[in-house]
Amino acid sequence: MPFISLGLAPTLAQAAAELGFTAPTPIQLEAIPAVLSGADLLATAQTGSGKTAAFALPLLQRLQTGPSHTPRRVRALVLVPTRELAAQVGEVLRSLAQHLPSRPRIAVAFGGVSINPQLMALRGGADVMVATPGRLLDLVEHNALRLSAVELLVLDEADRLLDLGFADELDRVLALLPAQRQNLFFSATFPPAVEALAGGLLRDPRRVDVPAPAQAEAVVLQRAIAVDASRRTQLLRQLIKDNGWERVLVFVATQYAAERLASKLHHGDLFATSFHGGLSQGARKQALQEFKEKRWDVVVTTDLAARGIDIAQLPVVVNFDLPRSAVDYVHRIGRTGRAGESGLAVSFVSADTEAHWRLIEKRQGLSLPLEQLPGFEPTDVAAPAGPAGGGIKGKRPSKKDKLRAAAAAKTGQPE
Repeated sequence: MPFISLGLAPTLAQAAAELGFTAPTPIQLEAIPAVLSGADLLATAQTGSGKTAAFALPLLQRLQTGPSHTPRRVRALVLVPTRELAAQVGEVLRSLAQHLPSRPRIAVAFGGVSINPQLMALRGGADVMVATPGRLLDLVEHNALRLSAVELLVLDEADRLLDLGFADELDRVLALLPAQRQNLFFSATFPPAVEALAGGLLRDPRRVDVPAPAQAEAVVLQRAIAVDASRRTQLLRQLIKDNGWERVLVFVATQYAAERLASKLHHGDLFATSFHGGLSQGARKQALQEFKEKRWDVVVTTDLAARGIDIAQLPVVVNFDLPRSAVDYVHRIGRTGRAGESGLAVSFVSADTEAHWRLIEKRQGLSLPLEQLPGFEPTDVAAPAGPAGGGIKGKRPSKKDKLRAAAAAKTGQPE
């Protein structure tokens, strides 16, 4: 069934085709007509099901109708739990919108980086705002945008929004929105807290429940290797050459680390390049296509590549830096061993990250031997542990963590 049969405009159907969406996925097949009808939506959808396009396509079509605002005011708001997902959703929206007669302005904002460039980007207003809740509230407090004109609200990965402690921020954002709006609610799971949020948010919603597709069982061999942090690059180079790995996707923590490691590997006679949200859309698209064509040995990336990117027969994934969470670990290693193919996932564990690795193991039900390779036996000793309660995302509580703790202390409620 073609996309145009779902009620989409020809320009959007063509844009979907250009992004490789040849036919609607099950979630798109059910969700797009429901959203176009104006109904609220409650959807169960797994990562990789095509849910981003399921709300992005009808969202963009809706913006082609109705009043235009001068200066531009936010008409559609997409709330997401992480910076990586914010960047991914923003990229999909921009790609789908590039050939529209009235091209909407799309802004993306998330924490962990300076707010100033995001404030500057909003000087001309925005039609669509994709943001994490905390940074969105920061922008509102800086009078960079108002939410009183929002017609369409999307909560993407609502279960993770609550898991990451955004409940208070969500309540504050919802209080800023107009009462009359369309609400789209996407979640992979529905624990009681998510059910309660959906019940208070949605009005007579259409229910779409798309189970994860049955696939041939992937065979992913997982290894953990103990190595001093300063020797990881040398070990990675050695593993690639000794094992004859032809294509390797290497995950690091930051864009700077991606550029730095790719440069080091390239100077070490490996065809390596970087892939991250700081590159232009054209550069990212070209790097990914060339990697699929086996023109690069190594692509060094951030968690931007952990979701929504399918590289057929990718043999090896390496966690050069460990992921922030156990969920991100699953998404990372899920880039290999797809469609029943075998794959290998290797994680480097240094003295200072061993406790973090053990927590990932515990949450994923893993018990992997921590290997030591000849010539790379670790000598570093972990730094003394700080106060308890840092959590899996990092050693120190964030600014948000401290604010939540202060609020909890005032009310006498646990965090």
